Amino acid sequence: MKTTNTFGIRFFLKNNSTDDLEIPLYVRITVDGTRVDISLKRKINVYDWNHVLGSAKGSKESSKSLNHYLKELEARIIQIYQEFQLQKATITADAIKHELLGTNTKEHTVSMLFEYHNEKYRNVLAWGTLKNYFTTQKYVMTFAKSQYGIEDYFLQDINYRFLNEFELYLVNYEPHDHHKPLANNGIMKHLERFRKVINLALRMEWMVKDPFAKFSFRYQKVERTCLTPAELKRIEEKQFDIQRLQYIRDLFIFSCYTGISYIDTMNLTHNDIVLGLDGEYWISISRQKTQQKSKVPLLPEALDIIRFYQDKDRPYSKGKIFPLISNQKLNAYLKEIAIICNVDKNLTFHLARHTFATTVTLLNGVPIETVSKMLGHASIKTTQIYAKVVEKKVSDDMKKLRRKLSKAK
Repeated sequence: MKTTNTFGIRFFLKNNSTDDLEIPLYVRITVDGTRVDISLKRKINVYDWNHVLGSAKGSKESSKSLNHYLKELEARIIQIYQEFQLQKATITADAIKHELLGTNTKEHTVSMLFEYHNEKYRNVLAWGTLKNYFTTQKYVMTFAKSQYGIEDYFLQDINYRFLNEFELYLVNYEPHDHHKPLANNGIMKHLERFRKVINLALRMEWMVKDPFAKFSFRYQKVERTCLTPAELKRIEEKQFDIQRLQYIRDLFIFSCYTGISYIDTMNLTHNDIVLGLDGEYWISISRQKTQQKSKVPLLPEALDIIRFYQDKDRPYSKGKIFPLISNQKLNAYLKEIAIICNVDKNLTFHLARHTFATTVTLLNGVPIETVSKMLGHASIKTTQIYAKVVEKKVSDDMKKLRRKLSKAK
């Protein structure tokens, strides 16, 4: 582990003009090869400056006074460096500069940062994403209260140790309501959101050092589940006497045949249904989560559902195709449908998107590049996680290969 730094101080003239003999005086602080220059707000005649010694020439009172000031300033910079060493703080040229100029004051706190972030991105992030930042903020603040007995925490005091202790706090956190304890990937998501907020503080120059610089995120691989063709068929063919369950079933099946997420389904308008060059109807939208363009040809199963709900004159529809229902209620009703249809899986609306990617498309030979485009993924790597679970497709392809090879003999 590195315990020492290379450290240097140099006074010099920064000559930005060839005509002016009065040159601005600067001090350069260097730590581990990284340097910062600070203006001393003073000027000196170029002929009165010793460039080798970094001091004023001669015995004039003005020269003596300036050299005395430079020695005191040098002593103060060395003192700051030594204080950082005693505190075992991360020493950088920028950190010494801020301490010297008094710009590293404790004025920005965690709660102020989160509030600034949430207000700044209020109209940028979807509500489902933004509310997760409120939850992360709650965890950080309750951690600071329980660990340090304080209501808020100064940004400049956040370090690697703070992050490690916060992670341990989340691991051992026991909810007082009906929620389950946090799993590993849930904990990593909170830390990832915290890092994004800290990055904002660094860009705003409210923090000098990045506490996440050496922090490692440890995500556990989770296999994406989807409906089998038999399970999809059972739900698709089931007719419900209860209207709300029939509507939820229709929304779910619609997503199974389009891959459209909950929020994009709720926002879908008649203008998003366009006629393609092939003469067929397509969905053409920008995904709200990523703003990536998504174009999906409408399969008959999805088109029939759209036609059933295409009442443009429905009160309060605002041009939307489907009546609004919250994601929470939708997923609660899907639990009922899973029991009725004998589907032993955690049926959620997002599972429909997985089912489209695997059972409906990849399993039927649609190239992964095409699936990635329809899902609106920014990278094909995101789509590849679905391809890992399509064992039946691999098996079918290998059977065809065996038959082909056997005929060739």
